Amino acid sequence: MREDFLHYLWKFKKFKFQEARTTNGEEILISEVGMHNQLSGPDFFNARIKIGKQLWAGNVEIHIKSSDWYAHHHETDENYDNVILHVVWQHDVDIFRKENSAVPTLELENLVNMNVLEQYNRLNSTDKNWINCEKFFPELDLFKTDRWLERMYFERLEEKSMLITNLLKKTGNDWEAVLFQLLAKNFGLNVNGEAFLQIAGSFDFRIIKKNFSNKKVLQSLLLGQAGLLESDYEDIYFQDLKKNYRYLKHKYTLNNSGITKPRFFRLRPDNFPTIRLMQLAEIYASEQNVFREVTNFSDLTGLIRKFQVEVDGYWLTHYNFGREHRERKKKTTLKFINLILINTVIPFNFVYARKMGKPLEPVVEVARTLIAEENSVVSRFYELKPNLPSDALHSQALLHLKRNYCDKNRCMDCELGVSLLQSNLK
Repeated sequence: MREDFLHYLWKFKKFKFQEARTTNGEEILISEVGMHNQLSGPDFFNARIKIGKQLWAGNVEIHIKSSDWYAHHHETDENYDNVILHVVWQHDVDIFRKENSAVPTLELENLVNMNVLEQYNRLNSTDKNWINCEKFFPELDLFKTDRWLERMYFERLEEKSMLITNLLKKTGNDWEAVLFQLLAKNFGLNVNGEAFLQIAGSFDFRIIKKNFSNKKVLQSLLLGQAGLLESDYEDIYFQDLKKNYRYLKHKYTLNNSGITKPRFFRLRPDNFPTIRLMQLAEIYASEQNVFREVTNFSDLTGLIRKFQVEVDGYWLTHYNFGREHRERKKKTTLKFINLILINTVIPFNFVYARKMGKPLEPVVEVARTLIAEENSVVSRFYELKPNLPSDALHSQALLHLKRNYCDKNRCMDCELGVSLLQSNLK
């Protein structure tokens, strides 16, 4: 038994509410169950309930047992002073507010149809399922599933927006600087994303703007701030970069202490931080207005071409300093660019459009035109339900659903879980 199940029972009145009485025998008439609160404080705000002859307006708190009120120290918390009803599965002790007034209690154990409880137990079976509803997911109504996944995608965008909003505050609303930092983070992928974000945020973006056409300066700046020029190699290119970085460090008072050094371990060579940083430098060396290109959704094909960059010179025969190999092209792949569009371009434009008062629909529609990511979570969902649309909007939504709902057993907060509970699970 979990509290989220009791929230479900109360929210949808899935109990014999006509027979509801307080533990003291007073009749309970529910006019409004209140607004479900997902944050701290009472579980439902602004309920309207008649207890006996008195109509009350206030909050509702829900627990498995009445004694949980004291276990959670609500008797000393003023946020719970306005609780008008305590809803519990089992009543084991009378409870009082901090000023010693009794809180009316409703016990649900004998008011719930056993079929509802059995459905809940089936959904939350102790079997080792990948997700709780794995057995039932393939049969979910496609329209209802698609509608819920759209909401999941917007939650995903809101989640990604938090980083962008924080970066805007740090940079004094410098959109170009924020875009550069986001691109850097996602060029670092999961392994080096945070390190690349630190690197991109460790110097004033105006240094990049002043040196748009000077690739060697951009390379020296990024590699130097990443701590990748601290060793000593005899080849001329390395020594040239190191000399350039010393000059830049003195000129702009650069500091790279405290920056997490990018990792090479267990990465495919094409994802080595040296190569990804050089590709990022290539973008800013070849395009002076990356911000304009990224916010121009009318030419998505053109933007993809802008991100199709490849390293040249020294890096055609090196993945790292000091180790030469046969010449090989190292170009950003369409798969990699797709990830950049999904994780940088769309979230960035989502926040930008909202801040500028522009419509959000064009931004979201781009996600429907991009192919879904390839990873184990997304693949598993599509195995369970092959008729789901295969695009970036849905794959991002599925990732959010798995991490924020399925993995946390939040079935009762999920529209799909609730719909299954209300159906005939077998």
